[in-house]
Amino acid sequence: MDNKSQKATFAGGCFWCVETAFKQIPGVLEAVSGYTGGQIADPTYEQVSAGTSGHVEAVEITFDPEKISYKGLLDTFWRQIDPTDRHGQFSDRGPQYQPVIFYHSQDQKEVAERSRDELDKSGRFLRPIDTDIVPATTFYPAEVHHQGYSAKNPARYRMYHYGTGREIYLQKCWRDEEVDAAADAHRKHEYHKPPTKEIRKRLTNTQYNVTQHGNTERPFHNDYYNEKRDGIYVDIVSGEPLFCSQDKFDSKTGWPSFTKPIENKFITEHKDFMLTPPRTEVRSYYADSHLGHVFKDGPDPTGLRYCINSAALRFIPKDKLDEEGYADLISLFD
Repeated sequence: MDNKSQKATFAGGCFWCVETAFKQIPGVLEAVSGYTGGQIADPTYEQVSAGTSGHVEAVEITFDPEKISYKGLLDTFWRQIDPTDRHGQFSDRGPQYQPVIFYHSQDQKEVAERSRDELDKSGRFLRPIDTDIVPATTFYPAEVHHQGYSAKNPARYRMYHYGTGREIYLQKCWRDEEVDAAADAHRKHEYHKPPTKEIRKRLTNTQYNVTQHGNTERPFHNDYYNEKRDGIYVDIVSGEPLFCSQDKFDSKTGWPSFTKPIENKFITEHKDFMLTPPRTEVRSYYADSHLGHVFKDGPDPTGLRYCINSAALRFIPKDKLDEEGYADLISLFD
């Protein structure tokens, strides 16, 4: 570093993606993929990816503070990750993929903590921000073939970026920079996941095994596959509004099927590798209930088929929406 440049270090899952995002920012002089935070020296990719070395995949950034502030780097960082998920990022699971901010000075620590708290209070995310802010430790550059991966392998990088669910999530999360923070804060308070004991007490065995363990109910032997009344379907655990009868269609599969959710922000998508080829699992955002899967064989206008377990849903008829606290969704039937 010269006298003007400074260092910043961020971990946000796959370092290919984080490195690529920062290299596009004016004022960033260098972005290097590597490993930090572990117990052994000079770890290899194999050791880190196994999750046993204690390191995370990270990117060390050299930047010119006269052209880009540390706060500006943080703004970019938040827009590349799911800051509410400390157990990994998108389809990359494990502590080696958790999001972390490594500060290089007391000033960076204070700026990062303010930025994190402001984001948490904004109401943009329905779950609390769960990203650690810790002192920077020794950074080990990754192997040469990992550096600048997106430029060396553009097609494979694009497939990876999309296939892990990162691209879809970020598009949904940041599609509207003018999000009504007050409305989202209200939803955060209204929809929540109860303690496990309460969930177990409230749900039937089938409902519990579907939502909490990812099981699948029997086709044609469930509550809503043939439900034709007007109304909405909410998460059986949290009450989050998920699907509307206006978007329901008969897929002939024996499960309730929809062309789209009521609001994308209450749906998360994850790669499911239990079958070949992999499927896209659908979960509720705040309760994190397993709902079903989404397929690209649905009718117009979306071409999608959200194939959902009845056991994950509770149906509220149109004439009960006001009584149940969903009066704002009556407009769906105008």
